[in-house]
Amino acid sequence: MKWNLVIFVTLVIALQFPASAVERKDIQLKDKWNLEEIFASDQAWDKARQQLAGRVDGISAFKGKISKSSSQLLACLEYNTAFSKDISRLWSYAGMRSDEDTRISKYNGMIQQMQYISTDYGTKSSFIEPEICSMDSKTVDKFISQQPGLKVYTKYLKDIQRTKAHKLSDKEEALLAQTSLMASASSSIFNVFSNAELPFPTIELKDGTKVTLNQAAYSLHRQDKDRENRELVFNAFWKLFDSFKQTFGAQLSGSVKKNIFYARARKYDSVLENHLDQNNIPTDVYHTLIKNAHDNLDVMHRFLKIKKRLLGVETLKYSDMYVSGVSGGNIDYPYEKGCELVVESVSPLGKEYVAVVEKSIKDRWIDVYPSPGKRSGAYCNGGAYDVHPYMLLNYNGKYGDVSTMIHEMGHAIHSYLSNKNQPYPIADYSIFAAEVASTFNEILLVKKCLKETKSDDEKLYLLINYLDRIRSTVFRQTQFAEFELKMFELAENGQPLTGDVLTKLYGDILKEYYGHDKGVCYVDDLYTVEWAFVPHFYRSFYVYQYATSFTASVALAERVLDKEPGAVDKYLEFLSSGGKDYPVELLKNAGVDLTTSKPFELTMDSMRWAMDEVEKILDKKSK
Repeated sequence: MKWNLVIFVTLVIALQFPASAVERKDIQLKDKWNLEEIFASDQAWDKARQQLAGRVDGISAFKGKISKSSSQLLACLEYNTAFSKDISRLWSYAGMRSDEDTRISKYNGMIQQMQYISTDYGTKSSFIEPEICSMDSKTVDKFISQQPGLKVYTKYLKDIQRTKAHKLSDKEEALLAQTSLMASASSSIFNVFSNAELPFPTIELKDGTKVTLNQAAYSLHRQDKDRENRELVFNAFWKLFDSFKQTFGAQLSGSVKKNIFYARARKYDSVLENHLDQNNIPTDVYHTLIKNAHDNLDVMHRFLKIKKRLLGVETLKYSDMYVSGVSGGNIDYPYEKGCELVVESVSPLGKEYVAVVEKSIKDRWIDVYPSPGKRSGAYCNGGAYDVHPYMLLNYNGKYGDVSTMIHEMGHAIHSYLSNKNQPYPIADYSIFAAEVASTFNEILLVKKCLKETKSDDEKLYLLINYLDRIRSTVFRQTQFAEFELKMFELAENGQPLTGDVLTKLYGDILKEYYGHDKGVCYVDDLYTVEWAFVPHFYRSFYVYQYATSFTASVALAERVLDKEPGAVDKYLEFLSSGGKDYPVELLKNAGVDLTTSKPFELTMDSMRWAMDEVEKILDKKSK
């Protein structure tokens, strides 16, 4: 059975961070997640780890037997399921403890212990899929009919038959499983180096404030209203990354080579085909997304020209991208107020949805505030199937933080409903489907705020924020996706991936998207090392799903907000479906077909509508 180390999606996105943060011990208990619900203590975790390690060899008892009888197949899959559920719980606890303070080596050590168990079990259980592959489809169907307990494994068993050409022999699968200890090296090195050991510079802003320009401070000060400060921040930050671009290049190249190795070992024509085939997604979906983005670059360029007008600058620069240029977003949202806004925004989805949101806030599913050493960004972890999802935030009291919270809440409720309504083997939803739930919630938030505000300034801020969200999610993530595709194509054709090569490749794509050569937005060559900053590139062919999901969310949210009969029920059914079907099919059932360009076109229509509204307000102000 295919199983993940953390069963549900872990998502990291950029946030507004304070340059400094209070110590974790000084944060109130109610604002810290309650990981004791997973394990009462580190000692309890270690006891469970030892017990799990003692169960590793048990899977070997089924070797050579599962294709001989339906009862043996069922027993093996149930053993594997139980192990998967328990190891995911252990991984979740260790990972989240580590994320509380990445400087504590103890929890990094716990993660390494889990890696060893995972590799050992993966090696010893590697016979499962080759043995199922050896069965013909008629035998599989017969076994399912003989054992009612196998019904929940139907999709898994049929999937193995579907991908039979890419399965290996027992010995080959065992050897491949052992490589997982090395496979995570590039990502682990990147995470430690970029978060903990990179020598971040200290700069002095125009008012004399000195700032250590780590990732948190960069995310905050790149939004500075003073253009000189923004350029100072950009230049110092990217100069640092540029000075280490060969190191970052070697790290990313190692990750790329790992993925090429796995794709070729499994007889796929490309890494793209390998990754998309896991969820039976046609490669045309990926290529069509990139084509749609290129066909609509004029829409994004129109938005960039609006931004230029808002900022009142002669030349729009890439360092201007993170400042809105409007003043309506100065409203403070203390955490309690942000929680109220989140609850009100999701009310169109009904009482059950709202009740779970309120429970997550009250029962400490959320780690709220930043603190020294805490992992940057935000994510939801739903890997503790028998407990509940958890959310990591770095809340800083602005609209963007509320938007981030409601985004992660979307993932949390998706996990909660899938876990509640589906048995463990099919509760795990794909990332392709995951991002729909999060971006859907963001759209509910902005639509609610737009409907209720009476101020042109606040409306302008919300519209610009929404447009920036489309730019950063649909266009920027597709830009990332195109970079990934071309990067892998270079490597698959035997070309080197040095820091210089990656910077040139990324820079050419970045400048095309932002209209550098057309005079739309000037992109300094120094900033083209931005690829080195993006952690998502270590999760290959991941980011395109942000874009596809956003376009699906626009279509689904409009139906719910328009009170289309059955729209809420269909959407909640989608959230409750887990992985019982392929994501493209689940979305079709909910009312969106991502194999067509229609969802992208609807998003562009929404973007044009928002720009029309912005220009009306600006024209009114200019008069």
